Amino acid sequence: MTKKAENVILGISVGDLNGIGAEVILKTFEDSRMLEFCTPVIFANVKTLSFVKKILELTCNLHGIDSLSQLVIGKINVLNVWREPFNIEFGKNDEQAGQYAIKSFTESVAALKEGAIDVLVTAPINKYNIQSEEFKFPGHTDYLDQQLAGDALMLMVQDTLRIGLLTDHIPVNEVSAHLTEELIRKKMLTINKALKQDFAIGKPKIAMLGVNPHSGDNGVIGKEDDQVVKPALKKLFEEGVHVFGPFSADSFFGSGQYEKYDAVIAAYHDQGLIPFKTLSFGNGVNYTAGLEGIRTSPDHGTAYEIAGKGEADHNSFKEAVYLALDVYQNRAVYNEITKNPLKIREKQEEKKYG
Repeated sequence: MTKKAENVILGISVGDLNGIGAEVILKTFEDSRMLEFCTPVIFANVKTLSFVKKILELTCNLHGIDSLSQLVIGKINVLNVWREPFNIEFGKNDEQAGQYAIKSFTESVAALKEGAIDVLVTAPINKYNIQSEEFKFPGHTDYLDQQLAGDALMLMVQDTLRIGLLTDHIPVNEVSAHLTEELIRKKMLTINKALKQDFAIGKPKIAMLGVNPHSGDNGVIGKEDDQVVKPALKKLFEEGVHVFGPFSADSFFGSGQYEKYDAVIAAYHDQGLIPFKTLSFGNGVNYTAGLEGIRTSPDHGTAYEIAGKGEADHNSFKEAVYLALDVYQNRAVYNEITKNPLKIREKQEEKKYG
């Protein structure tokens, strides 16, 4: 059975406290109507967030708890995952702020694994100050991929624009070395399943961008597209996965060609993120597809330059909340209808003919 909206527990990791994470979180739930869609629990410290709330002159009420068993439906819960005071210095790249960001994140992921929260939205971190002996990951996605079952795929979403990444946080000069038919197959099957179960698209159409300029120009500008990408896509198409390409990336977005597809897979990070942020900055969401747990985040960073000034736009964070809840509901429906199709058909027939 699908939960009532307000009973969906939305976990939130607070991100870098010296950035805009706490601000966009609190601004999102300043609108009390948000509590009709879910019950949030922020993994942080209630005194720390109360300080941010006071500085920014916000009016939302925070409910501090010491365990998830104390969570109250319909309130903005703040789970105290640390007790000691933290001196926020907005705009400062600080190692201690990074460690609190990771403590919030790892505690929230543990709650997601245990089923104590239903979905997770992560506020921005600084990839440099989070590094330690205990946490040696480039960012959120790599850690989630290790902790949760499935194969993670970074998928940027804004309404019907969805851009996934074949490779993500690796140097450009290593992209070709990572490019294999096996990788393409794994990522395409991941996005195909995600489009069906998470976005309720019955027969997804997926486009793949070429690795090289003009998709290699028949081998004149690189051989990867002809020797690796095309054979992989051909096999998948023959198996019934509707994949197309590789397409020349330079004109694919400007010509509006992307609008014909339910998702686009870029070969590397900037090939996908530059057009995505150009088309949708401030409204986009980063969704980690392919995992058993649901996680989204806004499409921006810590924005130190405006932290603490009350200038941060919270729209992307709010969209991340909406997407997480939509995916949760879509999965519930998908799991129900695929659990026993024959039984569901029988129920439909009974209802139809009485």
